Amino acid sequence: MPAEAGQPVRKGSEQRVTKQRLAVSATLDELDDFVSTQELYRKLHERGESVSLATAYRILQSMADDGLVDVLRNGEGEAVYRRCAVEHHHHHLLCRNCGRAVEIEAPAVEQWAARVAREHGYTEVAHTVEIYGLCPECTSKEAAE
Repeated sequence: MPAEAGQPVRKGSEQRVTKQRLAVSATLDELDDFVSTQELYRKLHERGESVSLATAYRILQSMADDGLVDVLRNGEGEAVYRRCAVEHHHHHLLCRNCGRAVEIEAPAVEQWAARVAREHGYTEVAHTVEIYGLCPECTSKEAAE
């Protein structure tokens, strides 16, 4: 079965390619920032796609489980999704105001997380780090107001 939008399908995680799944994938490919399921649902309907909110949620969860999209919690605790350009482990710098995201490498964080886990006897450790602030554009807008 083909991978979605050029993304590799991980072994053991092949999903049936449906019209709805392709529509979700194509819409995500057009977005630069993270999007909630509700926002994605609205964009799908603006494009004339017939995908229910429940189906959009299931597809996003499946894509997140397969590593095809990143999922974060925004400032309100809502899950937001984005297809990331980086396929390896990375972190995000997120604007609290507009939602802009920058993918960042953080070797010092990786070393710290591994050391802390080791010191406490933990194995098979995973972590996420999201840094929130105001992007340069939002900082400029606030300064001008």
